[in-house]
Amino acid sequence: MTGSEDSPAFRLAYVPGVIPAKWVRIWNERRTDVPLTLLQVSAAEAHALMLAGDADAGLVRLPVDRTVLSAIPLYTETSVVVVPKDHLVAAVDEVTAEDLADDIVLHPLDDTLGWETLPGRPALERPATTEDAVELVAAGIGVLVVPQSLARLHHRKDLTYRPVTDVPESQVALSWPEERTTDLVEDFIGIVRGRTVNSSRGRREEPRADQPKPKKRSGTEGTARKPAAGRSAGRGAGAGKGGAAGRGTRSGGSGKSGGTRQGKPRRKS
Repeated sequence: MTGSEDSPAFRLAYVPGVIPAKWVRIWNERRTDVPLTLLQVSAAEAHALMLAGDADAGLVRLPVDRTVLSAIPLYTETSVVVVPKDHLVAAVDEVTAEDLADDIVLHPLDDTLGWETLPGRPALERPATTEDAVELVAAGIGVLVVPQSLARLHHRKDLTYRPVTDVPESQVALSWPEERTTDLVEDFIGIVRGRTVNSSRGRREEPRADQPKPKKRSGTEGTARKPAAGRSAGRGAGAGKGGAAGRGTRSGGSGKSGGTRQGKPRRKS
């Protein structure tokens, strides 16, 4: 972990569908001295942006290249199928990949689900973006399977979506260049992991240069006061005198009582 920062702000990239608002709010409450700059990028651009040093960290979708990027998985999204409102799928609560066998399933070039086998029938061409694919769904060309957050992001009144139970899901993670795990990155890791500001695992703040140093105690502080010589001597002398007299009296009494007891004189007959 390095102690210096290369930029005056913490630059956080995030991909479509990810909402960083909660973490940004906590950052702004805790790190008032360092502004956080948000960089909205595509899923394909996020990794290159961090490796080039143009972003300190990113909220991205897995997988990432673990040889150069560190990553902490945050949550997994449900995958949904986006369909027109009059589609048969709209009448049920959820579907399986098999239920889409007769549909044309669009596969945009910026897909984030990492399919091994795409369900349904393939389209003649792949849309350039997820947004373009949503437009084709609205035109009745086919259906689209995406993470739920992307379905919400590109919501249209004439479309709806339903969960798909047996297809790949998307994992969102916090990622950053492994060689640039700065103090600011550590601070943001603590925030996304839910650590409190006083957490023992959090990074301790260094004392500021303008912060006053604690005052040293003088040599006289904390020393018990000595009683005045005259008062102490008076009490001591009185105590000694009284003690001696007391002991003498008790001793005399003890001697008297300890002698031979004399009886009454006998009368002569």
